[in-house]
Amino acid sequence: MRYLLPIVALTIVGLLSSIFIVDEREKALVLQFGRVVAIKEEPGLSFKIPLIQEVVRYDDRILSRDVDPLEITPLDDRRLVVDAFARYRIVDVNRFREATGAAGDFAIDVAGQRLDSILRSQTREVLGSVTSNDILSSDRAALMERIRNGASGDAIELGLDLIDVRLKRTDLPVENLEATFERMRAEREREATDERARGNEAAQRLRAQADRTVVELVSDAQRQAEIIRGEADARRNNIFAEAFGRDPEFFEFYRSLTAYNRALQGGNSSMVMSPDSEFFNYLKSAEGAGRSAVSSQPAQTTQQSGD
Repeated sequence: MRYLLPIVALTIVGLLSSIFIVDEREKALVLQFGRVVAIKEEPGLSFKIPLIQEVVRYDDRILSRDVDPLEITPLDDRRLVVDAFARYRIVDVNRFREATGAAGDFAIDVAGQRLDSILRSQTREVLGSVTSNDILSSDRAALMERIRNGASGDAIELGLDLIDVRLKRTDLPVENLEATFERMRAEREREATDERARGNEAAQRLRAQADRTVVELVSDAQRQAEIIRGEADARRNNIFAEAFGRDPEFFEFYRSLTAYNRALQGGNSSMVMSPDSEFFNYLKSAEGAGRSAVSSQPAQTTQQSGD
């Protein structure tokens, strides 16, 4: 009984160490002295020989890898900086172990570095065979498919299935950005100058049309005003002539009063004329110009009037 308990304990430890569980998110290799003796790809309970065999686990999920930005030169010699990423999965764990020579996360890092090299080479080859316009156009999806297909053969040698390759970003190199921006600014300024020139031309055309319209309207208004003024003068002369024909004496009296009103203006008006002048005939006599006595004095006289 004294030895029974240790034997039972050793038996339990041995059984436990011989059992391992394969998770559904991973694959496992059973190694014996560094040689693969079993590949466990199905999830579940498995067994190994304790102390002789060991289990190496690998991730069975879809993994992603960001490729370092690389500079390419398309057919039109317009350099571009391309940033890509890939999605892949370990499909052959035995080949994967042989290609990487490691296990666990370290094997993933080693495989990722080798996959980077494959993708960079294939990306340069594919994108270097087209123009930059093709890379930036809707043909981009077809180019990514070509990169994936070209890199799949080398990825299989690593035990990887290359599921997808995507170009995240395609930019100009930093040293070319300022020159590109300057060229874009110059192009926009040229377009703005052309637009302003066309606007000024249209404005001058409109101003010239407006000035000509103003001249035509003013000329037409002046012509109509002269016509109306002439018709009014003719009508006035007809009225004067008709009035003179009806009563010459009254007409002469009215014209004399009008002349007095125009000549004798202001606070103190002075006129110098001969005594026998007929201008003041209606001021000399209340009987009218025809009946007034005309003075025969030879000296000149001065007539003054107030307001």
